[in-house]
Amino acid sequence: MATRASEQRPAAPLASFLELLAPSPGRLEFALRLALICALATLVAETYQTPEAALTAYVAFFVMKPDRATSVIMSLAILILITLIISFVLVVSTVVIDYPLWRVAAMAVLSFGLLFVATASKLRPIGGILALVVAYALDLLSNAQIGELATRGLLYAWLFAGIPASVSIAVNLLVGPAPRRLAERALAHRLAVAADVLATSAARSREVLGECLAEGSGEIQKWLKLAAAEKSSAAADIAALRQATASTTQILLLVDLVERSAAGTWPPPLRHRVAGTLEEMASVLRAGGYPVEIALPLEDTEPALPPEGAAILAEMKEALAHFAEPPLPEAPPPEHPPTPAQPQPAGGFFLPDAFTNPEHVQYALKTTAAAMFCYVVYTLLEWPGIHTSLITCYIVSLGTAAETVEKLTLRILGCLVGAAAGLATLVFVMPSVTSISGLLTIVFLAALASGWIAAGTPRIAYAGFQIAFAFFLCVIQGAGPGFDMVVARDRVVGILFGNLVVYAVFTAIWPVSVARRIDPAIASVLRQLSAMILAAGHSKRYAIAGEAHATMGTLRQDMGLLRYEPGSIRPARDWLAARTQATQEIADLQGPLLLSASLDPVQAHRIAHRLDRLADGDGDRQAASGVGIGSPFAAWRQDLPDISTRAMRRHIDAHLVSLEQALVHESSEGQDGRADHAPA
Repeated sequence: MATRASEQRPAAPLASFLELLAPSPGRLEFALRLALICALATLVAETYQTPEAALTAYVAFFVMKPDRATSVIMSLAILILITLIISFVLVVSTVVIDYPLWRVAAMAVLSFGLLFVATASKLRPIGGILALVVAYALDLLSNAQIGELATRGLLYAWLFAGIPASVSIAVNLLVGPAPRRLAERALAHRLAVAADVLATSAARSREVLGECLAEGSGEIQKWLKLAAAEKSSAAADIAALRQATASTTQILLLVDLVERSAAGTWPPPLRHRVAGTLEEMASVLRAGGYPVEIALPLEDTEPALPPEGAAILAEMKEALAHFAEPPLPEAPPPEHPPTPAQPQPAGGFFLPDAFTNPEHVQYALKTTAAAMFCYVVYTLLEWPGIHTSLITCYIVSLGTAAETVEKLTLRILGCLVGAAAGLATLVFVMPSVTSISGLLTIVFLAALASGWIAAGTPRIAYAGFQIAFAFFLCVIQGAGPGFDMVVARDRVVGILFGNLVVYAVFTAIWPVSVARRIDPAIASVLRQLSAMILAAGHSKRYAIAGEAHATMGTLRQDMGLLRYEPGSIRPARDWLAARTQATQEIADLQGPLLLSASLDPVQAHRIAHRLDRLADGDGDRQAASGVGIGSPFAAWRQDLPDISTRAMRRHIDAHLVSLEQALVHESSEGQDGRADHAPA
């Protein structure tokens, strides 16, 4: 059997860090495009001498997306929204500008209202950039004593968002990659990863395979949808690539099954032949096409495979044979008559829980409180140089305490690295810079390095954003090259102070635990597995299996965040151990359940019923009392001529029993997973 994730030895810190910086498809192209936008935005800001050129360059990190279509749409949306927001702030400023008390009150009310809308509506994906612009506008409002200056400052606030958004539109329309190209590149990468796992079975390759399954195919499907909207590819090609996406998910699932099975499931020659075929398919996708009519090369003396290996090979041949051939609609079997589709509620601007979930209000209040505290501090200290603390509060605030603590290290590390690089540039490089081209070269190189980090996984991306933020604030000080070390020092102090204030507020006031998401995620995976067993068609079954793996990836990520939570809200060790075991049991169940497609409808319904019962919490009570454990599978143990089928069903039964026992709630735990006492 393959080594469990929990049993794998962790990599050395340096090796793990280097893996995070390793090249990946499209990473260099993304970083180069981002660096170009930052440099051009700086050129425009320096040419027209707009204030806060550093923030103008930094906004590019928020408007840039991997593909050109999303980047252009994001930039246009930001231009429209910023125009509306600045117009509203301008109207308010004309009323309160002459009254300091009302001006501060207006800052707090506007901050709360805009943050609530940003987190409780469909604006959430661009909430970061909206918060940044709002922070800058409020900072200008707080320092403006004359209405004319306030008006001009707010117009400059529009420019520092409008300039990078406009530059982003131009650059992406000229050199941005097409969504179809990104989809082909992602599919080629996944096939190459599967080939590497089969050929080498290296630990790092298996880890990347798990990451691909956890990511799901949602982003690839989104790119193909954008490609269809662009009308830049034939409809037949888009349909073929959509099927290739589904087939790639199936191939990844089957390769994962091979790795989790016994060592002799597939002998090395077969693994290498399949790996070679997958690598050839990846080459076709890299060249801009998609493979068709794929068949595995067969040997004259094909060794006999164990039943499980033969079943996986048959599924693999099916996936390869119809890799890019959209299937005909699969009719449901007679045992499963189609159910009428339920009408979906119409989506609105606000999220369904916008006005019922108190966390939206609490998030807006906490972020506003942190920002206003920073404002009061640097105002009372008469230290306006650290006004970056107010802006930082809006950039770094997160929803849960665990995410806040986890990202704090990345933010502080990124700030220190960016500040050190910025100060070194001021001392050793800037004195020799005599033209705007030299400054633009420095901005380009810094944005390139920061963009490379920001394009990585969430484990390191935040550091890239913070490096760029600190570096730009140190180096870009006004019209032309700047040399003032005091300005750089104050801005860095403001960033660090803002980070610490956000950490203190988000861990002390209404702290939100990640634990509340664990049990719903486990229930969601169980329901997906239940739906997978009852799925009417082959393609639908594998599609649901891919969704279950993506949900498991999110679940594991949330469980990893739990160790960052303060002891006052962290779940008890027993609670965490039970959920960890349940997660592993579910992972061990996914493969056998996927291969159990030949179950008769009665047995399939029994398995699905048991999974649904566990998802609803009824299985916990039965497991605790010992009633009914294993009973739905009693018929399996009688009159089963196929030994492998009998063994697989016993395997499923055993893991379900362990899952039931793992999910027994301790009497001292609440429904949200919090312990009555913090672990020692």
